[in-house]
Amino acid sequence: MRFFLYLSDFIIPVTILFIVVFGCLKKINIYDAFIEGAIDGLKTVIDILPTLIGLMVAVAVLRSSGFLAFLTELLRPLVSLTGFPAEIIPLTMMRLVSSSAATGLLVDLFTTYGPDSFIGRIASVMMSCTETVFYTMSVYFTAVKITKTRFTLAGALAANIGGIIASYYITILLFGK
Repeated sequence: MRFFLYLSDFIIPVTILFIVVFGCLKKINIYDAFIEGAIDGLKTVIDILPTLIGLMVAVAVLRSSGFLAFLTELLRPLVSLTGFPAEIIPLTMMRLVSSSAATGLLVDLFTTYGPDSFIGRIASVMMSCTETVFYTMSVYFTAVKITKTRFTLAGALAANIGGIIASYYITILLFGK
């Protein structure tokens, strides 16, 4: 175990050192390449900034408007038939949009139910089985200027639903109900 701790401490500095040594061996002007990459990165940030601002506003509106609580109560009878806890519905919806907002909801679930509760365990497993679909699509597709997403959204939503269902059954399998 200590080996992995030492490895994790040194992996980034060793990687940077490797890049610098490789650049020197190939006779590349490392500083100019770094500056060029930084400028390209800044251009990308400027291109995706409106999308990021829009997503942050949407997340703030969803959290403060009470829509997630309304949606939870609306879907509670349906999910109660499956045994899936309705308390996790806001997390499943927010996870599609924002990882940081979903993490905030996860902390709220931990505070209310505890991390070792059935709800806390499902939520933890679900966070690793799902993706921020709308954030990822909007940021990455905007960055590379893709306008026709074809079946990406449908496939990503199907994968997320699969991840949510898998998290429920994995938690039951590993920890019981």
